[in-house]
Amino acid sequence: MGLHERVLLTTSRNPTHRIRTFSNDLALVLPSLVRVNRGKMSMDEIAEKASDFNMDRVVIVDRGQEGLGNIKFFRIGESGLVSVPPAMHVAGVRLRREFGVSRTKPTLAIVSEPSEKLLVMAETLSKFFSIPLMSNDEAFRSNSTVMRLTVDTANRIVIAFMVEPNHIEVGPRIVVSRVEW
Repeated sequence: MGLHERVLLTTSRNPTHRIRTFSNDLALVLPSLVRVNRGKMSMDEIAEKASDFNMDRVVIVDRGQEGLGNIKFFRIGESGLVSVPPAMHVAGVRLRREFGVSRTKPTLAIVSEPSEKLLVMAETLSKFFSIPLMSNDEAFRSNSTVMRLTVDTANRIVIAFMVEPNHIEVGPRIVVSRVEW
């Protein structure tokens, strides 16, 4: 993985304990993420920190009224952070500890159901995080952890991390209520 394939991950100011744990979980399962405590850093200072680490992308996990609110993606532009679609509004998460798994960092690929909505999201996440896309058959034969995108009965996107071929969910699980492109 080259230096520009790494992505800085941070939170909004004053994150809850659950947001911190969720951010740590993401950094464990997404090989390209490097988590940095935000503290009192402004958006410009976050961009500077990413540049100092030779990174050109940033993910910010924002706090909402009832805990985790949004996951936002950025690229480093000439004038600082530039928003990159999609912004994901999070309805809920389930942490890795709630699945009872170890803290190992897996290999990763992205798999989605064959719907246009999910394929666009999978392609976007694949490019942003430098993670390969796989078909369901390839994932089943891969003996690795995959980021699996599905839609639940309420038509919300569910992002789950699964160990294949046993199809064991290891977390975290993210339920996305709305996506802004």
